[in-house]
Amino acid sequence: MDVREMLGLWWTVPGAAALVGYVYSLAGLTRPQRAVWVTARVVEVHRPAHGDSKSPGIPVTVAFQDPSTGREFRLRHAGRNGHVVAAAWVGQEFPVRYPRRRPERFHLMLDTKGEERGLGGPNCMLLLLLVGLVVQAFVVRGWPHGLICLGGLLLLVGAFSRDRQHARARAALLEESVAVPGRVVAVTKDVYTDGEGDEIVNHAPVVAFTTHEGIQVTALCREGIARPGPSLGRDLTIHYAPADPAVFTPDLDHDRRERAAAVRFTVTLLLAGIASVALGVALLYDLLPVT
Repeated sequence: MDVREMLGLWWTVPGAAALVGYVYSLAGLTRPQRAVWVTARVVEVHRPAHGDSKSPGIPVTVAFQDPSTGREFRLRHAGRNGHVVAAAWVGQEFPVRYPRRRPERFHLMLDTKGEERGLGGPNCMLLLLLVGLVVQAFVVRGWPHGLICLGGLLLLVGAFSRDRQHARARAALLEESVAVPGRVVAVTKDVYTDGEGDEIVNHAPVVAFTTHEGIQVTALCREGIARPGPSLGRDLTIHYAPADPAVFTPDLDHDRRERAAAVRFTVTLLLAGIASVALGVALLYDLLPVT
């Protein structure tokens, strides 16, 4: 098998997998579509212990009713299946899905975009397909076609990037932010090892604050707190969005800089895509000398 055949296999396999996934979704046969979807309510918030990992997020106990039996279940959730609760309070509601007659295998869905139809897997395969086509364009068709395809992929990723949408939505919510006193009640600790074998320690404070409406919020604060390692017991001013207390920050200026960085990244993708397409077209039509 030569290089071209291997590249063809690279993009045809994800393409076939994506096609099968989309067909299953149209037929209503994906796992999320066959699952039971209900709304769960947080009935208990468990504060992470000082020094624990931040990976489970804020553990919560949720209650929901199985529509087929009418039985209510109270089950604990702590970062299962990658769905991490970053901010929690009693009475908070989340969508939940689980296999029929198996409520103990519930998934707390923090982001349902594409998940209700089971499009997460096919969309990932589609992205792999596009990457494979770009690589094949470089190898088989040459640099001009490869640059045009690469630029198209960058434009596609930039246009559908959720970073800019998230930044705008967060900015709109924090425009009406309210300041309340908060306190660091625990500091999580995670130790990683880099490529050279050196240990990297990451700390993320857990903050507690009460909204003007009397909602007691416990949240993981990954950004905005200087020197997070020794911050246990530190008093803070928390700025939260009245429409959604899960949107908060201890430092409005830091939050603005982070949102601006997300927007700049998306704009950079779009500009890089335009430049790549323009360069590819110029090379293709001999508008630039090829050395």
